[in-house]
Amino acid sequence: MSASASASAPASSVSASTSAPLAPSRPAAATQDARALLEARYGAAEAPQGLLLNDTIAGLLAHRSVRAFSDRALPEGLIETLVAAAQSASSSSNLQTFSVVAVENPATKARLAQVAGGQKHIVEAPLVLVWLADLARLEEIGRRAGAPTGGLAFLETLFIGIIDAALAAQNAVVALESLGLGSVYIGALRNRPQEVAELLGLPPNVVGVFGLCVGYADPAARPADVKPRLSQKLVLHRERYDAGLPQPPLDQYEAALKAFQRGQEMPVVGWAGTALNRVRGPEALSGRDRMREALTALGFGLR
Repeated sequence: MSASASASAPASSVSASTSAPLAPSRPAAATQDARALLEARYGAAEAPQGLLLNDTIAGLLAHRSVRAFSDRALPEGLIETLVAAAQSASSSSNLQTFSVVAVENPATKARLAQVAGGQKHIVEAPLVLVWLADLARLEEIGRRAGAPTGGLAFLETLFIGIIDAALAAQNAVVALESLGLGSVYIGALRNRPQEVAELLGLPPNVVGVFGLCVGYADPAARPADVKPRLSQKLVLHRERYDAGLPQPPLDQYEAALKAFQRGQEMPVVGWAGTALNRVRGPEALSGRDRMREALTALGFGLR
């Protein structure tokens, strides 16, 4: 779908009694109406009312991760298309402090999979994009110009690079899904950032923020359902942050996620216990508790 077509597409309001077709570029979800899609994302009890809907928004609501890829060849020009979409994302002060490494070599993908704890979809996907917070480019431009670049040594500038990479990657995901492809993010590359840097030949002041597996979903594999998210009652605050944490939406989310897990034939463990286990202490961070030391070794100042 072209940018002009998306911009001109009318938005419709979604309520319990109305529905709208999904974008034709998403055949897997084309038979679902808008209400069903919202209920899949939030659970029937917490699905918001009155949303505006067009093909772009419907496509975002239908997002799901793909972890089983076919061997179907990717179209020519895909990488350049995804990078163009990525570079069209906002960038703080137009500093453009991200880069991306496109990995297609099976041996390199195998090494990345090893770093990420053996995730087989990294090997299986025909393309892995490694998104980088890249301060080296500005450092080199400053060196050539004989200009100071002391601001690169501050934590704020690394924040900019990480945010730039995240915004760019999400633009790429929206683009690839519009083309009928699927993807899954790989945060586990941060388990061993120095090994990723060595493998990809990264200079100082560059770090891999996450990977992104890209390809066509394996038609023989069971497709992932839309994963439920927390109720908007827990994440949307108006004017000021409300520290009250209502229990009913949490209970509804536990029920919705357990239903999702049952449907996907996953262990039915819910959300709160899993999330709290993930943040229980440094031993749960898979090596990322040593991130400050790794970033220092990679040349970042962190002042």
